[in-house]
Amino acid sequence: MKSVCFYFQVHQPHRLKLYRVFDIGRNSNYFDKLKNKQIMEKVAKKCYLPTNNLVHQLIKATEGKFKVAYSITGTALEQFEKYVPAVIDSFKELSDTGCVEFLSETYYHSLSFLYSKEEFKKQVEMHRAKIQELFGQTPKVFRNTELIFNNELANYIEGLGYEGILAEGADHVLGWRSPNFVYRPKTTQKIRLLLKNYKLSDDIAFRFSNRGWKEWPLTTEKFASWADAAEGITLNFFMDYETFGEHQWEDTGIFNFMRHLPKELFKRNMTFKTPSEIIKNEPIAELDIHSPVSWADVERDLSAWLGNKMQHAAINELYALEKSIKNSNDAKLIQDWRKLQTSDHFYYMCTKWFADGDVHKYFNPYDSPYDSYMTFMNILNDLAIRLKKEAGQGIRITERPSMLINR
Repeated sequence: MKSVCFYFQVHQPHRLKLYRVFDIGRNSNYFDKLKNKQIMEKVAKKCYLPTNNLVHQLIKATEGKFKVAYSITGTALEQFEKYVPAVIDSFKELSDTGCVEFLSETYYHSLSFLYSKEEFKKQVEMHRAKIQELFGQTPKVFRNTELIFNNELANYIEGLGYEGILAEGADHVLGWRSPNFVYRPKTTQKIRLLLKNYKLSDDIAFRFSNRGWKEWPLTTEKFASWADAAEGITLNFFMDYETFGEHQWEDTGIFNFMRHLPKELFKRNMTFKTPSEIIKNEPIAELDIHSPVSWADVERDLSAWLGNKMQHAAINELYALEKSIKNSNDAKLIQDWRKLQTSDHFYYMCTKWFADGDVHKYFNPYDSPYDSYMTFMNILNDLAIRLKKEAGQGIRITERPSMLINR
């Protein structure tokens, strides 16, 4: 019997103010609280609350046969608690059904695994503790930021005690293989690897309302028939939760689509399972993914965040401050530094165009990636000034305010 696994990423960054050169050394309020509040309230109304309600209805209507999984970043959870606590309450209600699984990830939705294993481990621990505190679950399955994955990560995560890990079912790593089976990552002993079926996932997440798509409109019957025809034992539909109501507006019919989809899949003798249930299956083979893959853009690599010199300069300067920041023992300084690690800040600096450019522009609050870079580097300079004043770590600022030098 074939199973379906719905996994939803729930994330909102702490967005930055437009921080200018003249603010350096004078203003250390980096985050746009008003914009963050407005966005959280808007998306809660359009997506989080109605979709959580729909999921709860589906669980009740199917007597627990409908199941889903979530990975909610720490930055999103913090803002839910501050601006829209009703969202937290609705997720708690879902957790109480016993049909919803919460996954583990980095607290600040960071790229820390690539730059600091110490910081990465700390953020994983922080996130796990937050999930336990809010929802009473101890995650068994890990999902890295932006679904970034390679063999090294799988080995490290297995060492932290996790039983499963998620990744993108990218064609260039799968080759002739199907994403619809359970695999074991090379360099590991027991951990199970679940791969996203990106073609079917993206039919919902990206193509659903595209009237230029040859398959539009996407009906539940059509989608269920595609799922039924797919080979394998598990169809892993991984997508942003904001697909429902935010990226695909209510008037596209996305909520009605989701409301009727379980019934169509049940007709075809398919079941719903959470990741921790699917990983009980034996892996069909070992999968060797040496170079990092992600779920972003056509390349499915790291280029969305690390594809140009601006992005590399910004993130290298950020992590160069790690030791000094942590030695300061200044809680506010450390928290600000960690909020700056969120992958969105580097995504905004992406200079890609063509097919992926429209996607990057849609998610970018800046007029250009260069504005994003200057804002970020100006903030880093102010962070360094604070560090020098508060901790005396011997960091000096160069005459060019967009560059940092560690001494």
